[in-house]
Amino acid sequence: MADRTDPIRLIYTTFGTLEDAERCGGVLVERRLAACVNILPRMISIYEWQGELSRDEEVAMWVKTRAGRLAATLEALSELHPYEVPAMITLAPEAVNAPYADWLRAQTAS
Repeated sequence: MADRTDPIRLIYTTFGTLEDAERCGGVLVERRLAACVNILPRMISIYEWQGELSRDEEVAMWVKTRAGRLAATLEALSELHPYEVPAMITLAPEAVNAPYADWLRAQTAS
């Protein structure tokens, strides 16, 4: 049984292709590091990289995990991610409905 007090965490990251996002997301769920990932294809990112202004199509991904699995999830995502410097931004939700939080904790139990 997962600890019902372990806070839920979200990780936001981006990928260059849908295939890379699906591959990484699948591994995270299979390893029980994430209960679920949501992949949102086709967004436009504008940023500066190595002194050049860039505009690329990217894929956004939300990873749903819990605080007790956060370090392992970030480590795995770093290893799996194809980007040299991936964005991995962790957020703490203000509230999560109890039945969903219980399910998420159970899915990410060791």
